Amino acid sequence: MTQPAPLMPHATASWLVDNTALTFEQISEFCGLHILEVQAMADDLASSKYTGRDPVHSGELNHEEIERGQADPAYKLRMQKAPVSVSRTKGPRYTPVSKRQDKPDGIAWIVRNHPEISDAQIGKLIGTTRNTIAAVRERSHWNIQNIQPKDPVTLGLCSQRELDAVVAKAAKKAGITEGAVVDSDLGDNRQALIDELRAERVAAGKLAIEAAQEAEAAAWLEAKRAAEASDEA
Repeated sequence: MTQPAPLMPHATASWLVDNTALTFEQISEFCGLHILEVQAMADDLASSKYTGRDPVHSGELNHEEIERGQADPAYKLRMQKAPVSVSRTKGPRYTPVSKRQDKPDGIAWIVRNHPEISDAQIGKLIGTTRNTIAAVRERSHWNIQNIQPKDPVTLGLCSQRELDAVVAKAAKKAGITEGAVVDSDLGDNRQALIDELRAERVAAGKLAIEAAQEAEAAAWLEAKRAAEASDEA
């Protein structure tokens, strides 16, 4: 069974490189990193600089385990205390910085397609403020010219289950029922929209995977080039 990686693998690897005589392979295996990344840290050629994190202080390693590794280059370090994962249970939804610029697009989509959803529900669903929602709704947002309504699920701002739950709750409160819709053309259009959105989500997912793979390959290549440059020097 693969042991968990340290809570901050790059910072931990940086500390081990600077403070121990462990091999690059031992450090890379313990931290779950590529050996070339560790070598680049040691040669001070890594693209990002990390502040070392002491795994002994955190309890992930102890001095005895480090000494065993230093005495035997083939020894594989064992995690002494697995890092505890912390989950947020209170407070507003956290959205990564890379996705925060997408929030106005998600708000515009909800306002256009589900006007029955209240500002409070939108704010809780995608983690935004009422002022931002009001600015998008009233078209007074500073970036309104560039805002394009986009499905918040496709943008990764919420899950389909969360969106469906909010829509159902808002519809019930507004007295909207599926039985009230009798126009078959409207039903066909809705199904077509659902199919289109599903296709967009699949395409967006594929693009995200491809982008992640390209970024990983670029990082590996950069580390390899750095290692080769160090050898030539």
